[in-house]
Amino acid sequence: MEPDRPMKPPVIADVARVAGVSVPTVSRVLSGSVPVGPERRARVLAAIKELGFRPNGAARALATGGQPMIAVFAGNTTRYGYASTLQGIEEAARQAGYMVVISVVETDDKRTVDAAIDHALGQPMAGAIVLEYDPPGVAALAAIPPWLPVVAAASGRPADEQVAHAFMDDRFAAARATKHLLEIGHHTVHHVAIPSPGRPSARLLGWRDALTEAGAPVPPVLYADWSPDSGYDAGTRLALQPDVTAVLCGNDELAMGLTKGLADAGRSVPRAVSVIGFDDHPLSHLWTPPLTTVRQDFVRLGQKAFQLLNAQIDSGTVPASVRFVPDLILRSSAAPRADRVLDVG
Repeated sequence: MEPDRPMKPPVIADVARVAGVSVPTVSRVLSGSVPVGPERRARVLAAIKELGFRPNGAARALATGGQPMIAVFAGNTTRYGYASTLQGIEEAARQAGYMVVISVVETDDKRTVDAAIDHALGQPMAGAIVLEYDPPGVAALAAIPPWLPVVAAASGRPADEQVAHAFMDDRFAAARATKHLLEIGHHTVHHVAIPSPGRPSARLLGWRDALTEAGAPVPPVLYADWSPDSGYDAGTRLALQPDVTAVLCGNDELAMGLTKGLADAGRSVPRAVSVIGFDDHPLSHLWTPPLTTVRQDFVRLGQKAFQLLNAQIDSGTVPASVRFVPDLILRSSAAPRADRVLDVG
């Protein structure tokens, strides 16, 4: 069954009637081509919001000889996954003749989110893509006006089926990575978690799924931020626990910091502790030891997110979400548990 988003929004004449202005005045507010007094502009914007009017940004751009634009809302543009997703969006959009406007949503505070959306949508946008990787992304997706075509790029299965998602199945991938560590002899697996968007992350849930299914102990989660320094701190803390022999990290930067923290505390990787990261950061194969990790094709994810949005703009209907399954890449940072190796020898 197709998701239920409004597909037949009111026409511009309805907006003019509710606002008590002429159709040309509404057109001028939408295009920004001619200044409109603040009082009449406010009435038009209020009518648009009340009616759920959906201006066609792509059509307006073509009519005026301009280049159609899409907005991308992201909580960060510097982290590897975010930057690579943006790269994929921009490449696909450019090939289709679209310009991309990136708006950084720094927090999930309502005023911050509304300001970012209002600023971006001050231009005639044909649609939007939201990187739903963190709390600001979740808040931005919820605040997008209903008349604007929108797609989300995400790290887990969508909670809102009324919005098309291009998503990585991180829950499946984290379970697979955890099972690998159990299969090579580790009694359990500890988890250093990245921040999650208002709910347990898909990576945390997948880790817990695998341990529960195997009947293995489920250790307390060690929460961190996104940085290698946070991973280092986690490594020095876990090094104090002699029963820790395997760790799944929420991203590769955490894993890199973790291995350094463990080593500085006298616990070598992988002889004493096996470590698996997430994302396949460009430096992960050059790290010492090279990181076993979950490879995510963020560029392809971004490309697919734009393709879904472009299809929605063209058809006026919400396409089905698309699932990507990340790959587990085996390198040197994960090995059989040391005492199991000694027993075999």
